[in-house]
Amino acid sequence: MVEQSPVRKGGTGADALRETLRLAVACEALGYERFWVAEHHDLPGIASTSPEILIGQIAGATSTIRVGSGGVMLPHYSAFKVAENFRMLETLFPGRIDLGLGRAPGGNQRTLLALAHPRHPIDVRAYPEQVDDLIGYLGESLPPEHPFAGLRPGPPTAGMPEIWLLGSGIGSAQLAARRGLPFSFAHFFGNAEQGPAIVEHYRSHFQASPLFAEPRVHVAVQVMCAETREQAEWHAASLRVARLQMARNQGGSGIISPDEAARYVFTPEELHFLAHSGMRATTGDAAQVAAELQEVAARYGTDQLGVVTICYDFAARLLSYELVAKSCLA
Repeated sequence: MVEQSPVRKGGTGADALRETLRLAVACEALGYERFWVAEHHDLPGIASTSPEILIGQIAGATSTIRVGSGGVMLPHYSAFKVAENFRMLETLFPGRIDLGLGRAPGGNQRTLLALAHPRHPIDVRAYPEQVDDLIGYLGESLPPEHPFAGLRPGPPTAGMPEIWLLGSGIGSAQLAARRGLPFSFAHFFGNAEQGPAIVEHYRSHFQASPLFAEPRVHVAVQVMCAETREQAEWHAASLRVARLQMARNQGGSGIISPDEAARYVFTPEELHFLAHSGMRATTGDAAQVAAELQEVAARYGTDQLGVVTICYDFAARLLSYELVAKSCLA
């Protein structure tokens, strides 16, 4: 699953992060294989700003589920520092850490500048080189001619985090294929119509690497599951309003309640935006959601789906994961 630590209206970031920890413990008990946390900046409705810190807390509260980033936005950072952070996590929780990498800013232009200040932001065109450097640091395999060959991101470990490239378009898929890395496609906000073709391009162009001999595909999907379709739609209404707020940079109040969302009157322009924003969601009861998720998995040719669920009520969010687990993981 993929977690963004949503903040509800009237709640706090501390509430959201505590709920993330509770959700991770519950998802481990339910049989989920992975728990990834996102990186977002300057979004008051999202509390997950530092995945490397949250990963350590989650891994410490659980014992078997893999925990990782979905993902670290690498162009903001030094590849060496990211390697240090994730080698430390791998040392503390061996065999359980995933390092998902992305190149999106995870926020607005001012945030991008603030993360780099007083230096200039790293040119996003250096992202492939950063990925290579990060792999080289973690595997202590930088070529001799590299200016930082021989540097270690901490004491040696028996293994290294499992590295995934995240993306919503063809560029990330191509890079993952060339580097021989697993690829996670953001079906819930990416180019969903072209998603299966993007994933097939990744598979057909995959070049085996020392880390992975074969392609591996993960697909992130937005889900709201409840006992009935009506209840699921009721809770999902909060996210529809939140999408509009985020698009306008007006999400300061957090995720609104379904009652408040029910009173919201959408303009024709807003309905058009929601219909064409690229966001995709699977909403319904357990049978409906299971059938749609099976169809998505079949379209992408994978059995690894990352579920993203955002709503106002934590109990409803937890129930959604429980229903999905019972219908899809049995």
